Amino acid sequence: MSITDWPADERPREKLVQRGAAALSDAELLAIFLRTGVTGMSAVDLARGLLERFGNLTRMFAAGEKEFCAIHGMGQAKFVQLQAVLEMSRRALQEEMQAGDALNSPRAVRDYLQLLLRSRQQEVFVAIFLDAQHRVVATEELFQGTLTQTSVYPREVVKRALHHNAAALIFAHNHPSGVAEPSDSDRLLTHALKESLQLVDVRVLDHFIVAGAGCLSFAEKGML
Repeated sequence: MSITDWPADERPREKLVQRGAAALSDAELLAIFLRTGVTGMSAVDLARGLLERFGNLTRMFAAGEKEFCAIHGMGQAKFVQLQAVLEMSRRALQEEMQAGDALNSPRAVRDYLQLLLRSRQQEVFVAIFLDAQHRVVATEELFQGTLTQTSVYPREVVKRALHHNAAALIFAHNHPSGVAEPSDSDRLLTHALKESLQLVDVRVLDHFIVAGAGCLSFAEKGML
């Protein structure tokens, strides 16, 4: 049975119009993105197959072109569309974060960092540079790889802070393992960065660890 044969209030598009996007399942939202199915499978069936293949939306978004396009019914056009949707979402969240005081928009900051980092396959260290009113001046990806005090250089972070004339910073990095708890290296690195930046009168407001759907805040945990 095709989706057009379903009752009107059960079709994903009509359901979204009537009840809002939040009322739809992951498979229904993905089916709207896919638009059409393949022979013998509706768009919803195809969406369910994708979610079963990857396990969840996060892993599907993180898939490379070759892996994604190898799935029946997918192709480069769908992969490109998906990447465009993700990038638009990142940019929209970045605009929201930049629109005002970062401390008064914690959800926007957290959502932006999660979308930016949760699908990365290696550890990435990001700094958000803020002015004296805690407005976002710039966001930079500073380091990649296994992050320790020796691979994230406090001196380089200080140089970038001075370059942007920043008054405060928010740090973030991801844990590809999916575990958001900070390691001893994470704690030592945060302490070293805080001490180095204090010498040039720049405050560290928070350090987030993004791991899958989780996001830990050093400030909320009292670790700053």
